[in-house]
Amino acid sequence: MITVQSHKKTDIILVGASQMSEDYLKVLLSLDIQPTVVCRTTASAKNFHKNTGYQAQHGDLSIILKQKVNTFDMAIVAVDIENLKFVTELLVLSGIKKVLIEKPGGISSEEINQLDDIANFNKVELLIAYNRRFYSSTQKAKEIIESDGGVTSFHFEFTEWSHVIGSLTKPIKVKERWFLSNSTHVVDLAFFLGGKPKNITCYNGGEQKLEWHPSSSVFSGSGLTHNDALFSYHADWTAPGRWKVEILTKRNRIILEPLEGLQIQKIGSVEKNFMEINNEKDLSFKPGLFNQVKAFVNNDLENFCTIREQRESMKVYNKISNYNI
Repeated sequence: MITVQSHKKTDIILVGASQMSEDYLKVLLSLDIQPTVVCRTTASAKNFHKNTGYQAQHGDLSIILKQKVNTFDMAIVAVDIENLKFVTELLVLSGIKKVLIEKPGGISSEEINQLDDIANFNKVELLIAYNRRFYSSTQKAKEIIESDGGVTSFHFEFTEWSHVIGSLTKPIKVKERWFLSNSTHVVDLAFFLGGKPKNITCYNGGEQKLEWHPSSSVFSGSGLTHNDALFSYHADWTAPGRWKVEILTKRNRIILEPLEGLQIQKIGSVEKNFMEINNEKDLSFKPGLFNQVKAFVNNDLENFCTIREQRESMKVYNKISNYNI
């Protein structure tokens, strides 16, 4: 049994009863942490118990927080995107000083900016749960990049399957922000490994307009990072494709396609070979989640996206996606 590096029992609240919450619970229990799980309705609580065997409280979160004698040590927010900001604000104002919130943190720049202001005022560590930063493939890629002396250039693709997404039973405003709510998984990963943009030029188009995502269906652009690495990106949501990140160094081309796997093309060779990586936790749990949660509860926060970082990233995301807010 893996135990948490702490002098006392960790007191954590997990908000939400979705599949994502079930995945979080599995990891927390493996770390010998029994969280307080809270959701809104009786039906959600019953379904959560049916799927996990774990009892969830249900009702008004603000009342549940007020009824607790002591403040929770930390919180994990795994509710739908429309309610991320509202729920997180309640937790922060209740006195919790460390919160992990599911990506992207809010449905607009306005919500993310407000959360950053609230977290800063209340001196709260507010982190965005981009679990792909914690993939075994990502961590191995970081090691290779550092060993090779850094990134020289990189490319990424974030094509979404519009023929599937269009028929999903999700709120219109969520689909209209699909780049933010879903595609930023791969964009965040690319900039996490390759470096943050200093300059970026973005193009948007697509003759075939998507009713559910009117801002753009084809995306292309390029730029320069703060470490002077050139990068480019492309995505066509009306054509076949998949997510991909390629990082180039002086010695290797590092290919994450799929993102859970790691291919290497060495200088002087045209062969691309999958590298063996220690991905036991990615196979036993939702990929990246075990390492992410373990780092969160142990206060190992180096690889997390902070709410302030997300606020800055939104300036780039809005350019790439052609969003107005």
